[in-house]
Amino acid sequence: MDKLKKVLSGQDDGNPGNSDGPGILERANQASTLAWGTRMKGFLICFILGCVCSILGTCLLWIPVAGLVVFAVLYTVGNICALASTMFLMGPCRQLKTMCAKERAIATVIMLVCLVLTMCAAFWWKNNGLALLFCVLQFLAFTWYGLSYIPFARDAVIKLFD
Repeated sequence: MDKLKKVLSGQDDGNPGNSDGPGILERANQASTLAWGTRMKGFLICFILGCVCSILGTCLLWIPVAGLVVFAVLYTVGNICALASTMFLMGPCRQLKTMCAKERAIATVIMLVCLVLTMCAAFWWKNNGLALLFCVLQFLAFTWYGLSYIPFARDAVIKLFD
């Protein structure tokens, strides 16, 4: 259990011979370390808040006139909260490194681009169809991103659709 705590908190990076010294991001991450219990509470609060926002947005989708805009905003905020919740477990620097890892980079880019495009479609372009499409793409990219953390989950999903 201690090894899991070290890995998730970013204390065990697998590089015992790192002679460069900590960079500014690593020092900031080390200076703002939280206790394990605090990290778990932050994770749960942020994750639950993200789920509530997404569910509330889905429920408000059917409001006449502004329903789709409210849905797009709440759904996007929910996804951002759910994504940020894992930063409590791993720390911000380690989270950013894992998001940009080879197996997650494409899903991360698609997810972040769809987050921005959802807001653009809802507020600037005022195109409900595009906003809904980008929300669906957000969901798919976030799911694919999340599956990358579970060993062999992506392979199982691919085999399911073969």
